[in-house]
Amino acid sequence: QVQLEESGGGPVQAGGSLRLSCTASENIFRLHDMAWYRQAPGKQRELVASLTSGGRKNYADAVKGRFTIARTSNSYTVFLQMNSLKPEDTGLYYCSARGLWGQGTQVTVSS
Repeated sequence: QVQLEESGGGPVQAGGSLRLSCTASENIFRLHDMAWYRQAPGKQRELVASLTSGGRKNYADAVKGRFTIARTSNSYTVFLQMNSLKPEDTGLYYCSARGLWGQGTQVTVSS
């Protein structure tokens, strides 16, 4: 069973940066699309960014220009570089691929 593990979350002040990582136990990102989602307290989970196996990137309007999704050359890890963070970026961030989900990593942005 392939497993996904997120890391890199934590507390940060508004305007700061974090880099989230999603590491797979098998080399699945080369063949499968993946995405980052987030869920804030009391809100539905929302798509943040996606990366197709072919390398096409897509971002939610709320994060365009601030977040960047990228994959390592060996395709075991996908990063989400988050810059100019805002309090509204606070939430539990998940990665997903091939119908699988990680446990999430918490991002808390203080004003």
